[in-house]
Amino acid sequence: MSLHRFYSAQVLDHFLNPRQAGSLLPSDTGVSWAQAGSVETGGVLGFQVRVDRTGHITDTRFRAYGCGATIAAGSWVADWLLGKSLEQAARLKAAPIAQALDLPPVKMHCALLAEEALSRAVGHFTEP
Repeated sequence: MSLHRFYSAQVLDHFLNPRQAGSLLPSDTGVSWAQAGSVETGGVLGFQVRVDRTGHITDTRFRAYGCGATIAAGSWVADWLLGKSLEQAARLKAAPIAQALDLPPVKMHCALLAEEALSRAVGHFTEP
């Protein structure tokens, strides 16, 4: 069975050629880490973001466990985040992620997982 039958070209590109995968040093100044999901439910997605003094994201990494769409969502979001402000990052929701990746409705939970993990990661910088 070919993956092309199930996934869009955008999902396949980010799944087969993930951007920003890996880890930043958590001891670095301005780095936050957060994740969402669980192995039991079939998907875990985490983001690390490095924010400068002006509130802009200067580096990101993601780690994922799950299907190709989960990995693609992590890759797309991590790549999209570069250079964005914390406010822009906090406003990113699942629908634009799903649209950018052309996710089928049955894979919408992957975009929701990315939204939740991102919200937690940027929340470390914006919560009192």
